[in-house]
Amino acid sequence: MAGYDDRDGKIWMDGTLTDWRGANVHILTHALHYASSVFEGERAYNGRIFRSREHTERLHFSAGQLDFEIPFSVDQIEAAKAEVLKANGLTDAYVRAVAWRGVGEDMGVASARNPVRLAIAAWEWGAYYGDAKMKGARLDISKWKRPSPETIPCHAKAAGLYMICTLSKHAAEAKGCSDAMMFDYRGYVAEATGANIFFVKDGEVHTPKPDCFLNGLTRQTVIGMLEKRQVKVHERHIMPEELEGFEQCWLTGTAAEVTPVGKIGDYNFEVGALTRGIAEDYEALVRA
Repeated sequence: MAGYDDRDGKIWMDGTLTDWRGANVHILTHALHYASSVFEGERAYNGRIFRSREHTERLHFSAGQLDFEIPFSVDQIEAAKAEVLKANGLTDAYVRAVAWRGVGEDMGVASARNPVRLAIAAWEWGAYYGDAKMKGARLDISKWKRPSPETIPCHAKAAGLYMICTLSKHAAEAKGCSDAMMFDYRGYVAEATGANIFFVKDGEVHTPKPDCFLNGLTRQTVIGMLEKRQVKVHERHIMPEELEGFEQCWLTGTAAEVTPVGKIGDYNFEVGALTRGIAEDYEALVRA
């Protein structure tokens, strides 16, 4: 497949559909130099974006956390996403909305006078972890830790927060793994590089408390599904030594959907009935 800069189609930019190859920004765009950018990853199923409005509301929230305001309302962004899907003839697709500080009068750390821009693209994208959805992903353990909330706007979906995720995933892939699990600044289990994590022990589910990382919309959806199944869910701090005692594990995220995990470092997990059941329930829900 061609690179992401060399495709047919349309990308919505600042209120107008633009030819895909012409959807460019200037080299002195503030976000490129100082990471003043927020984004959302969303999936459309059968022409409907799952939890679309909540994604757009979070985009606005993230922008506020980075001290800028998106010049398009939630309703306008919702309409734009529908326009992008239609213009590209897509019904099952990944949708990426991104807002950033553009080029303007400021080119230092401060950028209050620079315009805020918004773009929305969509493309076909299969399983994020490939065949891991069937046999279980293999995860490395990252040397990088999710930072303290005193050092970053940890509940924003901000581009700059993914720098250590990129480093972690590159290191994992070099070892033949699909992804990496990260601890937080206190040493507790946190998440994967772009997905939340769940564990099963004795029929109950344990998942890290999202007090220094993103509380994903897919994570919230899956917790609701587990509660409907009357499965006890413990949202808590999880110590590294507890990994040995967990029987099953899975990841959740818009891109990851529900992906079983078979191995984290030296720890092994079965792709058990609850993991498979939640993955099937999630697939049914998003396509309902």
